[in-house]
Amino acid sequence: MKYFSGTATYSNSLQVPASWTANGARVFLDLGSVKNVAEMLINGHSAGIAWKAPFRLDVTDVLRPGTNTLEIRVSNLWPNRLIGDKQPGVTRRYVFAVSDPYRADSPLLPSGLLGPVQILQLMPPLGTR
Repeated sequence: MKYFSGTATYSNSLQVPASWTANGARVFLDLGSVKNVAEMLINGHSAGIAWKAPFRLDVTDVLRPGTNTLEIRVSNLWPNRLIGDKQPGVTRRYVFAVSDPYRADSPLLPSGLLGPVQILQLMPPLGTR
């Protein structure tokens, strides 16, 4: 959606072997690049909110062995909607701002989950396992 501003939801399932959390290992979900803020939910439980780089959260405590549902809610800023409301032929404005420096030809801002999304397993230091 070219002029979307708001929250988009990305969902997927993830197979987690029990070995991922064996011996005190921690599992992190790294979202790569996000524009602009992301909330991660695993199996319906919040794993937290990432609002700055690195967009990475420890998800060990909400993962379970087997199939896990993953939901990432990404919210962007509203300049793209402000720009969309100024396009030729638009008959309905969706947003209003007291200060609005955007024009119909203003460049759109990157938005959403840009990735790459990675699962990282980190082992505790030797001697602490």
